[in-house]
Amino acid sequence: MNTADQLPKDIRGENYAGAATCVKCHQDIASNYAHNNHGLTSAPVTAQSLAKLLKADENGFMFNDHMKVMIEQSDSGIYQVGYYQGKAVRNQKFDVIFGSGEKAFTYAYWKGKKLYELPLSYFSTIGNWANSPGFPSNEMYFDRAITSRCLACHTSYIQSNSSQRAGTQVDEEMERGSIIYGIDCERCHGPAKQHVVFHLENPEEKKAQYITVFKELSRKQQMDACGTCHSGNDLMVQKSIFGFQPGDQLEDYFVQDFVSFGGANPDVHGNQTAMLKGSNCFRKSKDMTCQSCHSTHESIKGNLSAYSQRCISCHQSTKHSQATLAKGPLVRNCIDCHMPKEASRLISFQMAGKDQPNPYLLRSHRIGIYGK
Repeated sequence: MNTADQLPKDIRGENYAGAATCVKCHQDIASNYAHNNHGLTSAPVTAQSLAKLLKADENGFMFNDHMKVMIEQSDSGIYQVGYYQGKAVRNQKFDVIFGSGEKAFTYAYWKGKKLYELPLSYFSTIGNWANSPGFPSNEMYFDRAITSRCLACHTSYIQSNSSQRAGTQVDEEMERGSIIYGIDCERCHGPAKQHVVFHLENPEEKKAQYITVFKELSRKQQMDACGTCHSGNDLMVQKSIFGFQPGDQLEDYFVQDFVSFGGANPDVHGNQTAMLKGSNCFRKSKDMTCQSCHSTHESIKGNLSAYSQRCISCHQSTKHSQATLAKGPLVRNCIDCHMPKEASRLISFQMAGKDQPNPYLLRSHRIGIYGK
């Protein structure tokens, strides 16, 4: 049996090797990546992961005196159960978790070959359950469909089949067993089977062959690769982004000249590349990309001092104005001032007993001078 035949099969095709194969030679990278937001962006729900969020007292959300959603455990699993006038009227099991938990965990359940979002999410900022982002504030809602477009940024693959219904509506079914959770190595580096076979057969060769090395891509190619998931969720797709490979042109996947809901002022949710491209740091640089500040393999999310050092590496001679200095002593944190958290215009969440929705705060990637 030759080397290629010994590799595990991957549902994406014969050119793929699977993340488990990559780990064998890249254990340090894999160890860091296991705690990285990209790797944690989706997973099957386990009782252990949910148990960490459940409290001894009431776990749920009160819409009003007559309606609530509770989280309850039975022999068959953990469910979100909707009550009206004290009677259980709807219950669905936790099946899939989305998000790393830095901001929130959102959940979904399978119904046949369709995936639906559950009404309650867990928000780290409040340490509690609340109405899922964008859901109606006056009713429990169990029927929001999650499509392959959503999964294109939260998983590495899912097989889907679409059929035309009456009018222009499209009905989509997804194969539950085909899902590859998280963003894996080959989403960013391309199919790796030829790379693996070559290096297993030529262990003395240390230079990476037959795999995409990001630093060897052009600036646009690097930005396009990140832009598959970080250029907003309101772009019109013309073919599945699961087919994107590093080096491809992003405009071949998204409709060109399509005006997003954010228009010239993109929403902070998911629009990191568009916001960065509007920054003077990016426009005045010839080589700045997402990788100038981020290493996808690292797990330093929230370490503002580490990110600030990357700012300082380019801005060593920067002097602050007297007006800025008059506000108080400067700390070595560039991020909170020049990339502040902003409320998304597209998503928010509702806390129990509150009339107004809570803003969903996300870090702006438009690097600039704020508060003038």
